[in-house]
This record gives sequence, structure tokens and C-alpha cells, in this order.
Amino acid sequence: MSMCVVVTEAVPPRLRGRLAVWLLEIRAGVYIGDISRRVREMIWFQVGELAEQGNVVMAWATNTESGFDFITYGENARMPVDLEGLRLVRFKPQLPESEQ
Repeated sequence: MSMCVVVTEAVPPRLRGRLAVWLLEIRAGVYIGDISRRVREMIWFQVGELAEQGNVVMAWATNTESGFDFITYGENARMPVDLEGLRLVRFKPQLPESEQ
């Protein structure tokens, strides 16, 4: 069992309801719980099936240098990157207004 946090944006109510079965919603769209790897993987499968155009990040405690790992789903300004074994986040470059 390990601590897991899921943050959602613009996802359908049915995904939020599904997450609330396994995790506690501590703020709108922010879920937390102490779950097994199997449950975490099942939840992530549900995210892929139900998130539609929304975006989701899931982070959990693990035995790594940083003490956690995370995965993302959907479009977001933040992109996960690996740097010599560390998982970091970088922002996508913004396009000039003339190209938007």
C-alpha cells in the first residue's frame, strides 16, 4: 500500500464518481488515498476510459530518489520529463499570439 494523489481538470462527473469510490475527494478534483499497486493500476485504466477531453495527474509514493512517481493523461501546459532517472516537470513553450 502506498499514498496516492489524483488531480483532475475538466473530466466528466462519472470519472469523478468512480474516483470517489476508491479515494477521498479532499478538494474539488483532488483525490487522496492509501491504495495497493493493483488498485492504482485499475484506477488509471478508468482514467484512460473515462477522462475524455479532461486531464489528470496521478502521483504515488515509491522507493525512488525523489520518493514518488507520477503519470499524466490529457493535454496540459506541464509535461513530465526524465532527467537521469529523476522525473521532473517542464512547461510547454507558449506560442506567440500571432501563431495562436
